[in-house]
Amino acid sequence: MHPIEYIFPILAEPKKIFITTHQKPDADALGSSLGLYHYLIQKGHEVTVAIPNELPDFLHWMPAIETVLNYESEPKMCEQAIAASDLIFCLDFNHLSRIKGLEAPLRAATQLRVLIDHHLQPEADVFFCGTSNPDKSSTCEMIFDFIRQCGDEDLINNAIAQCLYTGAMTDTGSFRFPATTASVHEMIAFFKHRGLEHSIIHQHVYDSWSANRMRFIGYALHQKMDIAPSGKYGIIALSSKDMEPFNLMSGDTEGLVNYPLSIEGVQVAVLITEKNGEIKMSFRSKGNIDVSTFARTHFNGGGHFNAAGGRSDLGFEATIEKLKSLIGNIIP
Repeated sequence: MHPIEYIFPILAEPKKIFITTHQKPDADALGSSLGLYHYLIQKGHEVTVAIPNELPDFLHWMPAIETVLNYESEPKMCEQAIAASDLIFCLDFNHLSRIKGLEAPLRAATQLRVLIDHHLQPEADVFFCGTSNPDKSSTCEMIFDFIRQCGDEDLINNAIAQCLYTGAMTDTGSFRFPATTASVHEMIAFFKHRGLEHSIIHQHVYDSWSANRMRFIGYALHQKMDIAPSGKYGIIALSSKDMEPFNLMSGDTEGLVNYPLSIEGVQVAVLITEKNGEIKMSFRSKGNIDVSTFARTHFNGGGHFNAAGGRSDLGFEATIEKLKSLIGNIIP
């Protein structure tokens, strides 16, 4: 994979550009994709953003959301957009397997693929050029850097600022995680000087829950949160049967894994969910505890040092048992 600068001369002339991100897109995935979209259209490019599957409701307010294609419901339109494109931007994922149904058409595509991502161990050989920096707070911060590298910071309008702020805000836990470096605050200051109203974004993301989701969170914390006798880790395990009464929408489990970390002494939190026969896992940790390596070694996953994901083929109860047998080994 060549450095990201290799794409600059190619972008000097208008191109047809396809942008995509990982399955179950979160705020950083969508924010970086739409932030790049709003930048590139100002440069005269024809741009299509496509996501592998549906979005959570709390992101439906984002500028130009109506232009985004959903591969699950619009596969032909997405594949036509890929075929017609000159360039493909891949944002906020490190491996093509992270884009679900879009993986096959993207692997088959002959166009140049460009990576902008902040996860560990990228599948570098499938990308023409790009940048992969796990020290960055978010892919949204990296899009901000990319625009500035292109010498176009004057093109950062309110739509771009809203998109990039949203992803940086959520991926840093509202700017409290260690990845919140000085450069993150400098980016936010840049947006504020340009007139960004950040409180509205917080309302869209954090103050737009349904009553049903609130009841579900209460149930999960009261009935399903298991804190280890040592007090050092917490697990929330939700089977399909547990979630069925709440008619959950996409995104309704977002952030749930962080709650056990709010308890004094808890160093690692794990969320296990079962849906349509799939068992998925989210890992979070404090300090010097590497959940990325743990997820990659034992649960077919990976991610960031303090935030990772995984999956299991063992079955729901067996997954919980395996996790409990191993998790103590990474906690001092």
